[in-house]
This record gives sequence, structure tokens and C-alpha cells, in this order.
Amino acid sequence: MRDLLEGNWVLEVGQQKGNIGRSPTNYKLNGKRAYVWGGDLGGTKLRIAIADLSGEIVAEAIEPTVRDGGEAVIAQISRLTQSLARGQQLPFNQISCGALGVPGSYDRQSGRLSLVSNIGGLDDLNFERALGDEMGMRVFVENDVTLAAKGEIWRGNPRSTGSFAFLAMGTGVGLGLVSDGAIVRGAHGAAGEIAWLPVSGDPFDSRNHRAGTLENAISSQAILERYHAASGNAGVSMIELFERLAANEPAARWVLGETARSLAVAIVAIRAIFDPEVVVFGGGIGTRPELIELVREALAGCMPDPLPIEASRLGARAGQLGAIAMAIDHFHETLFSDLAVSSAD
Repeated sequence: MRDLLEGNWVLEVGQQKGNIGRSPTNYKLNGKRAYVWGGDLGGTKLRIAIADLSGEIVAEAIEPTVRDGGEAVIAQISRLTQSLARGQQLPFNQISCGALGVPGSYDRQSGRLSLVSNIGGLDDLNFERALGDEMGMRVFVENDVTLAAKGEIWRGNPRSTGSFAFLAMGTGVGLGLVSDGAIVRGAHGAAGEIAWLPVSGDPFDSRNHRAGTLENAISSQAILERYHAASGNAGVSMIELFERLAANEPAARWVLGETARSLAVAIVAIRAIFDPEVVVFGGGIGTRPELIELVREALAGCMPDPLPIEASRLGARAGQLGAIAMAIDHFHETLFSDLAVSSAD
């Protein structure tokens, strides 16, 4: 505590009264002593936020993901983070570390990304090291849906058992798994790659080898293509498709109903393998109440005791909040490790 006080990492906030003996002193973390950043990299959008050590966001921004991939994406992340810091008149060296969610599997042992179908050039380099070198700080990389699940742990709904699945559905589909309050990553960081479930398609079809059988069946692009084939209407957005569902258009109801059936089959597989308490839906499409209701109807037809499903309260910010939580966790580990070494010396 002396080291923490001398370093201005904690602040005294008074003493407890009423007990026999010496009155204990209360302390709190000095949240403004340092900062972290958290990001959510998607195929279409990049979200970056800077937060203090208490998790309070001080600046955030969203912009389209550059289409060049690889090194261009790394440069974009660095540029946007530095721009946010300048806007808050925050010296960049006060940002101690960062964390980023990426749409693919990250193998911590090799430092390599894989199964990245929406952004090119990321699986050709050690992304974590390259991004850290570009920004001049330690950066931690994680699967985007895994970080969304971490965001749900940190700022979402409390769980009685701490075991749930976070199913994100938007441009693609992904799954984050939490068991007894801990993130499940698997041997190579690929636990929860639900896009590759052999559901609603032929896994031996080479067209499914890039993005996965399930994702090729229920991605936003696949849904809209199916609607075009069923209705003859091209150029319809997902928002417009849900509006047509609300108007009870037969083609819209059929297409989204088939999507819900595919999701229901996937959830049956999730339950058989993982047995979560609940499935939390996230992502721009996954949080739509109309889709969730259709999935509930489909589950009632294929499970005797349907698994509960609900929408995340965090919406599209789940991954970004999870990244901030991860960065703060790593910062605390580094801080106390450094203090221990300093005290030993």
C-alpha cells in the first residue's frame, strides 16, 4: 500500500469508525492515474474507446474499417486512438495498454489469427505484436465475440451460475462461451467458432471453407440473397426486411423464419456440448426482438425444455466494453507485478 500511495495509484477516502482498536483506512483506486483503450474491429466498422482505470469511458469513436486490410488496418487503429487522445488533451504516453476484438480465432501461442473471413491480410502477420509496435505499447488481441461475452460479464446481466453463451449475429455469426465466470478459449483460441457448425448447409461444399457452413447460411448477405430469391426484390436492407416482417409480408416472414430455424438447430448443438444457463443474443441482427421471438418459437418445436434466450443489454457496445475490461485486467496484473519486483529490489 505504501508503494501504491507513493505512486499515486490509490487515494485515501477516510477511515471506518465504531470498531474497537485501530481505525482502518479506506482507499480507492485513482482512476485518472492512467488510461487504457479498447477496440472492436469488424468487417465494416471500427470502434475505439479510451477509458480510465475505473472503466469510465472518456472518449470513443466509430468509423468504417479501411478496405485495404493488414497493415492499413493497424495504421487506422493507431491513428484513431491517437486522435481520440488529442481530442481529450490526453498525453498518449498516459495510455498504458489496449485490447482489441477481432473477427477470427487468435492463437496466443503462435500470435496468429485464423478464420478471418471479413478482413484481408490479418492472418499473414503476428497481429498483436505488429499493432503493439505501431502504437508503442502492449496490446492484447482476442476474438471479438469472446470479448463481447467478457463485456456481458463486466457490465451486462448477472448470472446465477456464471455459465452462458453469447451468440453474436450481424455481418457474420460468432459465439462466446463463459463457464463458471471464466472465458472458454479452447486449445487454439477457436472455441465458439459457431460459424463452422455443419448446420443448414453442406460442410463438404468448398464454398463453405472460407467463412463456415452456418455463417454462409445465415449471414446478413445470405439472408438478403434468400429474400431476393423468394420475393424478387433486390437492394433491400436488413432494417427494411424487419420492417416488412412487421407488415406481415409472407416472403420476409418465411426468410427470417428459416433463419430462426437454423439458429434453433445451432442452439440445440450448443446445449448438447456446453449446457449453458442461457444464450445471450448480441450484434445488430441478433438483438432484434422480432428475430429472438422467432427463435423462441423454433426452439419450442425442437426442444422439450427450450433453453432461455435473451438480448444483451449492451447492444453493439458489448465487444468494446469487453475490450476495455480486458485491458484493465492486464494493466492491474502488470502494475502489481512491477510493484512486486520493485519491492524485491
